[in-house]
Amino acid sequence: QVQFVESGGGLVQPGGSLRLSCAASGFTFDTYGISWYRQAPGKERELVATITSTGDRTIYADSVKGRFTISRDNAKNTVYLQMNSLKPEDTAVYYCSTYILSRKVRYWGQGTQVTVSS
Repeated sequence: QVQFVESGGGLVQPGGSLRLSCAASGFTFDTYGISWYRQAPGKERELVATITSTGDRTIYADSVKGRFTISRDNAKNTVYLQMNSLKPEDTAVYYCSTYILSRKVRYWGQGTQVTVSS
């Protein structure tokens, strides 16, 4: 079955950095785009960044452009989110996800908590 396992979250001070990892299994990883989403308390889940199957194109939410970088290693079935210059408003649970069209299902990981606070 499709599975995502996120890791790398934690508590960091404003201006700091974190690198999230998302290990995937159960599907043909290198044929699917992967996205990072986040959900802050009391807010809707929002798209943070997306990377194409080959990694040749990326898309970012305006709120993270220039600070976050999404990348992938298809040999390791892993997607990364490098987060720099973190702000308190980046505090959220971060999820990786993909949509498998043939099944018409979006799959999610369990999420990893990122807290930006002094």
